[in-house]
Amino acid sequence: MEERSNDTICLFDVDGTLTEPRQVIKPETEAFMAELRKKVHIGVVGGSDLDKILEQLGGRVALERYDYVFSENGLVGFRNGKEIVRRSIKDHIPEDSLRKEFADLNLTFSIGGQISFDVFPNGWDKRYCLQFLEQDGLKNIHFFGDKTFEGGNDYEIFHDDRTKGHTVTSPDDTVQQLRSKFMQ
Repeated sequence: MEERSNDTICLFDVDGTLTEPRQVIKPETEAFMAELRKKVHIGVVGGSDLDKILEQLGGRVALERYDYVFSENGLVGFRNGKEIVRRSIKDHIPEDSLRKEFADLNLTFSIGGQISFDVFPNGWDKRYCLQFLEQDGLKNIHFFGDKTFEGGNDYEIFHDDRTKGHTVTSPDDTVQQLRSKFMQ
């Protein structure tokens, strides 16, 4: 049996990449991810809160099935089921400032899921989680996402120099690309 790569991770968006938007992961996709994890580290990063991501990935057991789980663009993160980071926008912007004009708050806007857009401080996009992967010695970071176009919520991490970006069109396309890249 081939040994798992210690410096490679496949990092995934959730909606439209591992699951259909706002749906639960298909059993066959989940089984494939377990096989992939035998070859490389695997992780997810999404803009949703932790409860929503875990709901889509089969419950709290997802914290054990994935090496890394990052919600809220990486502001809440787990490594091997243990919390490693928890930040809040309230740490960055005082609550009373949220009620004032947005122009002076240095915010980024992007298209989120199917029915939303995301607003966050610059630098608090999905790239935020990369610092934790680098600290753990992961050098080959493959990111898979469906909204990799300019203005999409996968754009910044997809185009980051630290990642190898892969655009996918559906969970089935994700599995197909992974099979050809990692399971040959």
